[in-house]
Amino acid sequence: MIARLLGDPNYPTYQVFVAIFISALLTGVLMPFFIKFMKSGGIGQQIRADGPQRHLVKQGTPTMGGLIMLIGVVITCIVMAPRSPDLLCAIVAMLVTGSLGLLDDIESVAHKRSLGLTPSQKMLGLVTISVAFCLGAVNWVGIPPIVRFPGGFTVDLGVLTTTLGEGPGAFRIPWLYVIFVFFLMAGLSNAVNLTDGLDGLAGGTVLVAMLGMAMVAFRYDELSLAIFSASIAGSCIGFLWHNCYPASIFMGDTGSLALGAAFAACAVLTKTEVTSLVMGGLFVAEALSVIIQVASFKLTGKRVFLMAPIHHHFERLGWSENKVVIRFWIISAAFVALGFALYFQLR
Repeated sequence: MIARLLGDPNYPTYQVFVAIFISALLTGVLMPFFIKFMKSGGIGQQIRADGPQRHLVKQGTPTMGGLIMLIGVVITCIVMAPRSPDLLCAIVAMLVTGSLGLLDDIESVAHKRSLGLTPSQKMLGLVTISVAFCLGAVNWVGIPPIVRFPGGFTVDLGVLTTTLGEGPGAFRIPWLYVIFVFFLMAGLSNAVNLTDGLDGLAGGTVLVAMLGMAMVAFRYDELSLAIFSASIAGSCIGFLWHNCYPASIFMGDTGSLALGAAFAACAVLTKTEVTSLVMGGLFVAEALSVIIQVASFKLTGKRVFLMAPIHHHFERLGWSENKVVIRFWIISAAFVALGFALYFQLR
C-alpha cells in the first residue's frame, strides 16, 4: 500500500527515482544523530601512521557511517521494492558483509589502530559469505553458472557440478562458478574498501557505479534489483552530504565492504559479471595499484607508485584531495558508461 502511494507500479522508472530520494533522505537525516552519538562516545577513525601527513588531522573522526547507509537501503527496499528471491539474496549478502566490516571497525576502534581484523579472519569471512551467496543464487534464485562476455561469447562454469539429491529439490554445487563468484565478490569488496581513503571518494564512485547497475537491472527486467541498486546510490548521496571534504564521518569497513559486496551480488544476479568489472573499473584500478606496488617491492625492492592505493600517489604528486576525488568521480563515470555500453553486447 505504501509503495503504491510513493510510486505507481505502472511506472517502474518512477519507483526507481523515488527509491533514490527516500534512501538519500533517510541517510542524510539520520546521519547527524549517529555522528553526535559517535562523538559522545569518543569513537573515531584510526589513521595510518605511514599515510599522507595531512591526513593525520582526520584522527578521531567518527566512523562506521556505513551502518546508517545500510539502514537507509533496507528501509527503502522494504517500502519500495517488490519482494523477490534475488532481492533477498542481494540484501542478505550486503548485510552479512557489512556485519563483517562492522566487526573490523569495532576491532580497530577498540584497539586504537588503523587495522582491525587480521587478513586471514577477513578472508575467511569473505569466503563463507561468497560461497553461501553463490549457492543461494544458483539453487534458490535459479542463476545459471555461466559467464557472459561482450560479443555473445559464453563460458559454462557449471561443467564441474556436484548434485546432491534428485528432482526439483536437488542441490547443485558448481565448483568453478563458486570459485569465480568468490574472486568477484571478495575482490570488489576489498577494492571498494581500498578506494575508501579520501573524503567523498568511495561514496561518489559507488554512487555512479550503482546508478549504472540500476540501469542494467532495469534493462534486465529486474525491478527489485533496480530499486535495490538505486537505494544504494541514494544512500551514497545522503552520506556524501556529511562525508564531503572535510568529512564529518567515514563509512568505515562497515560501508565499503558491504557496498562492494552489493555491487558484486547485483552483477551475479543480472549475469553481468564481466561488464561489472568494467563499470567498476576505478575500483579495479585501485586494487591493481596495491597488487603491483606490493609485487614490485617484493621482487625488485622498488616501488612503482609514490604510494598505494593509487589515489595517494596523486596526492604525493601534489594534487589536492578534492582534485583527486572529483577527477576519480569523472573516471568512474566514464567506466560506468563504457560498461553499460558493453552490456548491450551481451544480449
